[in-house]
Amino acid sequence: MENNKRRALGRGLEELFYNEPIAYDKMEERILTETPKEEIKYVKIDELRSNPYQPRQVFDEEALQELANSIKEHGVFQPIIIKKSIKGYEIIAGERRVKASKMAGLDEIPAIIRDFTDEEMMEIALLENLQRENLNPMEESRAYKKLIDTLHITQEDLAKRLGKSRSYITNMIGLQTLPDTIQAMLTDKKMSMGHARVLSKLENAEQQEELAEKVVNEGISVRELEIITQSPEKFARTHKIQKHVSKSNEYQYLEEELCDKLGTKVKIKSNKLEISFVNGNDLNRLLEIMNLDTRG
Repeated sequence: MENNKRRALGRGLEELFYNEPIAYDKMEERILTETPKEEIKYVKIDELRSNPYQPRQVFDEEALQELANSIKEHGVFQPIIIKKSIKGYEIIAGERRVKASKMAGLDEIPAIIRDFTDEEMMEIALLENLQRENLNPMEESRAYKKLIDTLHITQEDLAKRLGKSRSYITNMIGLQTLPDTIQAMLTDKKMSMGHARVLSKLENAEQQEELAEKVVNEGISVRELEIITQSPEKFARTHKIQKHVSKSNEYQYLEEELCDKLGTKVKIKSNKLEISFVNGNDLNRLLEIMNLDTRG
């Protein structure tokens, strides 16, 4: 029995980090389909606590209320995944369902209990949030850094496995070098990822903060900020500016801007725009960002 359980779990996790790109939904679906119904237990909500590796620090209260209303009417559609701990259980996947169920007044929730390692707990928690929910930029940045450090993989490896561009991963991780004040502006949506990416390339923290105030108070665009910081005499940069751009790379700036905006790999070549996505949920996320109605 234990071997079967580990095989089902292991196959799911193997798909996470050894195939390209990672598909969280496939992993969770595999665990659900390979778990016999008699193994799904109802667990008291007050016995559950958050996954210590949960990257999300802010939950959308309006979205939680909508989910709570749905749960009141239809119940919890999909079991959460949990791990037995010293006292009660730790949530591996499904924290939003737990919070919404509590708001809906439920005392217990259906759950699948699995014996995850700490590394597996972290991987699943990060992937659920990265592929199902829009983390704020700083939460996303820390999630990427944690995956790279824990799994001992390169930024290039992570980019391939997440279906994103290498530059996007690099830019996201680079946000952690920004002063705390600017990180807070980004989290509070007072500036865009594009602005933060430009500022993260500068070495001087005082200049970064001065320009950040200019972005917030004067509403300058990303392109205007890029132009302001081009002078090597005034602004020291973490990397030298590439002055000569080849013809084949003439759209690099636009590619980087679209990568930042969409959170996925983008290529512009031979008069074609290619936008990568991982799965159906990821495609819907991209369509929502582009304000496209998919209901037909």
